[in-house]
Amino acid sequence: MARFLGALHRELTLLASLPWASTITLATVFLGGGTPSLLSPQELADLLDQLGTRFRIAPDAEITIEANPEGLSRDKLAAYRQAGVNRLSLGVQSLDDALLVRLGRLHSAAQAQAAFEAARAAEFGNVSVDLMYGLPDLDASRWARTVVEVLSWEPDHVSAYGLTLDSGSLWGAAGVAGLPAEEVVVEQYWTMTRAASRRGLEHYEVSNYARPGHRSRHNQIYWRAAEYLATGPGGCGFVGDVRYGNARPVPRYCAMLEADTLPVETSERLDLRQRRGERLILGLRTSDGIPEAWLDERAEGDRTLEARLVAWEERALLRRQDGRVTLTEAGFLLSDALFVELL
Repeated sequence: MARFLGALHRELTLLASLPWASTITLATVFLGGGTPSLLSPQELADLLDQLGTRFRIAPDAEITIEANPEGLSRDKLAAYRQAGVNRLSLGVQSLDDALLVRLGRLHSAAQAQAAFEAARAAEFGNVSVDLMYGLPDLDASRWARTVVEVLSWEPDHVSAYGLTLDSGSLWGAAGVAGLPAEEVVVEQYWTMTRAASRRGLEHYEVSNYARPGHRSRHNQIYWRAAEYLATGPGGCGFVGDVRYGNARPVPRYCAMLEADTLPVETSERLDLRQRRGERLILGLRTSDGIPEAWLDERAEGDRTLEARLVAWEERALLRRQDGRVTLTEAGFLLSDALFVELL
């Protein structure tokens, strides 16, 4: 941990020395991509202090930390609040203890609820809960019970993701038994969407639901194709027209910084077509949608895409209103099929 934190602090110093660093203001800070709640309150406070010293942070910045339920207490969360964190993203994933074991999670359903209650006791007024559906042997009724229970806690935000098998993951490489059929996964999507609506949460992005005023400001930066800095092993950022990724293995990440080198390992410069295509698909992931002119510009002269858009409108998957284009909730479910053509 000491070596990792030393490298992370060095990376912030190197980033802050870049010519443009003094001209920007950070609107959000998101500590995630692993288990940042392993940091002690003092380590977290030191990290945020350095960030505030090196960069200008907006006075009303949203500062989020991801946390797994195990090991969280009211005192630890209160200390995070004191350090400046004002939003918590809790990695619950499931309230089925057998499934949690299978997922390799270290918490139980009871611990997940206790962590949420500890966050409220620590006066976190913005708490998000992460859930997963489409999991092995997860039938519709077990998923519905998880959704109803989590929503009864009255979280401010819920992220619900369907399982995807990344090629670099254990399940992606070795396979996993018991994956539900596609129609079951679709039913689980609708269970979440309808239950969230009944609880007054808006479905503002394909996988995200929020009480009014509690959308994730940080994630909206991604969906608006705006710029963001990244630090840490495997961090991916986007500055100007360049997308970059840091070295993933922690030893290599640390070694590069110990040699006073930014740990950027991959990068690509996006051309105008790529940027416009990503602007379209990222915007259409949200309930705000995109300006109609953007889509018309992309479809002009492309008869296949024009026909696809007409068909989507006829099937009530896509709608045009007041100069904007949005996907319906049914359109969200099938959006990948459209996004391939937009790119």
